[in-house]
Amino acid sequence: MKDEMKKTLSLGLDVGSTTVKAVVTDGERILFSDYRRHNADVRGELASLLRDIEKQFPRDPVCVAMTGSGGLGVAKLMGVQFVQEVIASTAAIERLNPEVDVMIELGGEDAKITYLHPVPEQRMNGTCAGGTGAFIDQMATLLKVDAIGLNELAAEYENLYPIASRCGVFAKSDVQPLLNQGAAHSDIAASVFQAVATQS
Repeated sequence: MKDEMKKTLSLGLDVGSTTVKAVVTDGERILFSDYRRHNADVRGELASLLRDIEKQFPRDPVCVAMTGSGGLGVAKLMGVQFVQEVIASTAAIERLNPEVDVMIELGGEDAKITYLHPVPEQRMNGTCAGGTGAFIDQMATLLKVDAIGLNELAAEYENLYPIASRCGVFAKSDVQPLLNQGAAHSDIAASVFQAVATQS
């Protein structure tokens, strides 16, 4: 019996300011996904991620595209297609959730909001890491959890407190007194997300 010709898989890589992400699909299903902090060693962490993917799909032909704030140079080095992240995100929204009007992306060091209708328009906070993934990480550290733990805490909130997310220094000066006064960690976590949503 003849071997079936293998279908070409799609590998999407996102190299951001703090993380590398990968998704492998067969065009219909997600076969693999991973999200890793690169700790300023983009090449090393990306190489490790690609080795893990190669172990799972050793003989499969793969078409690769890359995006992300740190992806352009890496894409050139690898000789793969680079897609600007707003274009990649917009294409995904149009394909998977065409009814969506607004897309919000919190990166490690920036926050973007894209209005998709009537004409795509983007706004970005380019001056400070306040209201970004780095801000969320910093607040999670204060609460002794990771970002996922912060999200889980926030699901249990009862009260919201005003927190400045424009600057991590000001936010810490808002959060620390709440901790000292015994405010519930769940309330602080939800307040952090509220601050990001209203100020980003």
